[in-house]
Amino acid sequence: MPSTRSQRIPPFIVMDVLERAKELEAAGNEVIHLEIGEPDFETPRKIREAAITAIQRGHTHYTHSLGILPLRQAVATHYLRRYGVTISPDQVIVTMGTSHGLLLTLCSLMDPGDEVILSNPSYACYPNFVRYLDGRAVSVPVYAEEGFVLRPQAVRERITECTKGILINSPSNPTGNLLPEGALQEIAALGTHVISDEIYHGLVYGEREHSILEFTDRAFVLNGFSKLYAMTGWRLGYIIAPPEFVRPIQKTQQNLFICASSVSQWAGLAALTEEHPEVSQMVNTYDQRRKAMITGLRELGFGVAVEPTGAFYVLADARGIGCTDSYKLAFDILEKAKVAVAPGIDFGSNAEGFLRFSYANSLDNIERAFARLSQYLETCDMLRV
Repeated sequence: MPSTRSQRIPPFIVMDVLERAKELEAAGNEVIHLEIGEPDFETPRKIREAAITAIQRGHTHYTHSLGILPLRQAVATHYLRRYGVTISPDQVIVTMGTSHGLLLTLCSLMDPGDEVILSNPSYACYPNFVRYLDGRAVSVPVYAEEGFVLRPQAVRERITECTKGILINSPSNPTGNLLPEGALQEIAALGTHVISDEIYHGLVYGEREHSILEFTDRAFVLNGFSKLYAMTGWRLGYIIAPPEFVRPIQKTQQNLFICASSVSQWAGLAALTEEHPEVSQMVNTYDQRRKAMITGLRELGFGVAVEPTGAFYVLADARGIGCTDSYKLAFDILEKAKVAVAPGIDFGSNAEGFLRFSYANSLDNIERAFARLSQYLETCDMLRV
């Protein structure tokens, strides 16, 4: 019989949407994908070439469990140049993506019964990770009309003797919004460890993102290469950890995973040390799509109270068009309009009645999706009940 832990973990609904979309495509349907946060661009040329060179030079074996030293040094240099913070390469643990990094971080920080505070809505897998490790995910509601900003006072009210950390994500999945500098400062001042998922850094439009390390050294930073460098399949990320946590994380890495992919690490080194004009082109394209998506959603009757300025998501309010069950609505749109979107309930109870739209797809496809949605909304029975 499967373990209780494996049976009680909920599905990642976005993946259920994607997998059903793939079934429809296999049956001959054309589905427009606005559900997943995966760049539709190729990995920049110099990064791909660095991987080929690594293979040709024989860099295809286990690496140090913390990662290759040149990459860890490059991460430290990157954070100094971009954020003005000084970290040691010895604080960097290279991982197989940020999800892997979050698991290692929580393993080093939590015992059963410990608490981690996070926003509601938040990335769907965050509370599932905490609960899988027999911890308690303590949610703080955030609201569309406030730009889904996590309020430090509300966080403070939920801190107990069991609190081990505050988990933040800016720019955010699923909202696309940034935490203001002042809010980050106040959260850092609360005294507990902060786990900052910074994977969408660099994908910011008209503003500047901040690292939590600018405000406290009692922090774990999760970052990687999947989003900014279009390297989702390379499975490469890293943790920047307080020095006393490095050895515990390293031992867990050694036992569970050994090390990250050697070839991907050399590619990551090129990502941080070479110039990539493709990246700025991607960011400019995302910004154009962002503006078009916000306009199109509002024209269809969805609510976007505060325009998101980061990542590549819009968490749009569908309650104004009659949505009371985002799960049913998302799958009904998929079946009838052949447009894949993510139901808000996947990201927390405070996102019920919302749908998440990803603009990691072409402008042409976004416009075609909106045409399908317009027709769907004109004929949809479930929104008239």
